[in-house]
Amino acid sequence: MAFTAKDVQTLRERTGCGMMDCKKALTESNGDMDKAIEFLREKGLAAAAKKAGRIAAEGVVYAVVDESKKVGVVIEINSETDFVAKNSEFMAFVDACAKTVIEKNPADVDALLNCTAANSSETIADMLREKILVIGENMKIRRFARFEGEVLTYIHGGGRIGVMVNFETSADIASKAEFKEFAKDIAMQVAAANPLYLNKEQVPADVIEKEKEILTAQAINEGKPANIAEKMVMGRISKYYKEFCLVDQEFIKDNELSVAKYVEKTAAALGGSIAIKQFVRFEKGEGIEKREDNFADEVANMIK
Repeated sequence: MAFTAKDVQTLRERTGCGMMDCKKALTESNGDMDKAIEFLREKGLAAAAKKAGRIAAEGVVYAVVDESKKVGVVIEINSETDFVAKNSEFMAFVDACAKTVIEKNPADVDALLNCTAANSSETIADMLREKILVIGENMKIRRFARFEGEVLTYIHGGGRIGVMVNFETSADIASKAEFKEFAKDIAMQVAAANPLYLNKEQVPADVIEKEKEILTAQAINEGKPANIAEKMVMGRISKYYKEFCLVDQEFIKDNELSVAKYVEKTAAALGGSIAIKQFVRFEKGEGIEKREDNFADEVANMIK
């Protein structure tokens, strides 16, 4: 499989490695991006690359909670330019989509498009078509998540990152101001530290196996004997959990505590029980490739 200069650039963006190292990795892996990342990691040149790419697309991540129904939604809707995301008509459409997800509980984006919008006689698909015509830009409902129960949402950077966390608590705790403050801390932790899993039990076995393979190759390339390499790998796997599992992460506001210990400490202080059930984190445009027009071509197109 051949590769292009753009592939080299993408690999650089995903790993932070130099151009020559990226070229060599793509050559060795026959142009396969995932294998090239593995190659760079085995050589100790790249840290663990998260699945989401760094190339951004415009639009907004938005969240809303219906306290009476105890339902929360976080949704991402994309547009071609950042300017549209500040448009009041666009934001009203985003809000209508989120409230329709709360009300109708659609299974996916296609089902949402077919729903009659909350407080409207139009379908979401019709509203979307109308907004595209009026605003003059392509728009797309990309994804959403909906949780029921004790839910807290947090939006960072004016819609760049949206987080929703679902908690299980004793009945007498959820209404306390201290719990709301704690819940916001957890949501901010998710926004800042970007965990991939709730706990180590959620990490798929094949992910850990692949990680062990890469780490073993790293240790052997460092000249370590097999028995030492094995111990190093186990230590590094433990480090992997601390980096990517929310409850094992160091709590950002107090690095003396893990997130699990912070949950335990708060529950004891409030005289009840608290557990984090699930969370979701959307970052605007993650993994979407933004159109890159050559400036000369753009001018030529305008003249035409």
